[in-house]
Amino acid sequence: MNIFQKLTEKPWLANNLSSDNSLPTLLMEVQSHQRWPAKTALYFFLAVVTVIFLLFTITFLSRSQSSDFQALAGEPWLPFTQANVLWLNTGLLLFASVTLQFSQYFSARQKTHQFLIAIVFSYLFSAAFLSGQYSVWQQLSNNGYYISGNPANSFFYLLTGIHSLHLLGGVIALLRVMLHFRKNVNLSLLSKNIQLCATYWHYLFIVWLFLFALLTRTTETYRAIALFCGF
Repeated sequence: MNIFQKLTEKPWLANNLSSDNSLPTLLMEVQSHQRWPAKTALYFFLAVVTVIFLLFTITFLSRSQSSDFQALAGEPWLPFTQANVLWLNTGLLLFASVTLQFSQYFSARQKTHQFLIAIVFSYLFSAAFLSGQYSVWQQLSNNGYYISGNPANSFFYLLTGIHSLHLLGGVIALLRVMLHFRKNVNLSLLSKNIQLCATYWHYLFIVWLFLFALLTRTTETYRAIALFCGF
């Protein structure tokens, strides 16, 4: 009878694998590598946004070769020859991104007090960046650089405005996460959502660096880039 049982034994069934101590570990590893739909959706959205900004960049470089195009930097009297305010805004967005990364770190480790401090600073730095961008728009307008006065003006308002709208959308999404936190949701359960927000902020910071570098170049630089790209 024992010989018959041995011959008919099916070691691949679960009742035989249950005695294997490595099975729970294996299942945990498989689960940890399962797809995260929200993260996939975020990456898809960021890919679409990247394409949009690239298309705007191509259009901008092409338009920069027109005779009516006057860059906002290059001459001492032009507003972005010394872009100190934009540098300040860049620092604010960097701090917002860093503090949000810290909030993700604290949420994963159940450090509620530190998490709240980091989130508050993330909000403050993000709000200060948006306020700083609005201040730049006001300064340009007060100095006669209206949105319809020059193609370079139009593209500056357009690109920085779209970027600010994306950041404002991120602030609203982060506010939604905090509303869940107020409902006494476990902080560790919010860790993934905070991670998505941090990834979004890092992306917007990189996009802003690209826009900053693009919009504060001289006419000669645009001409050289357009020539290299075949415009």
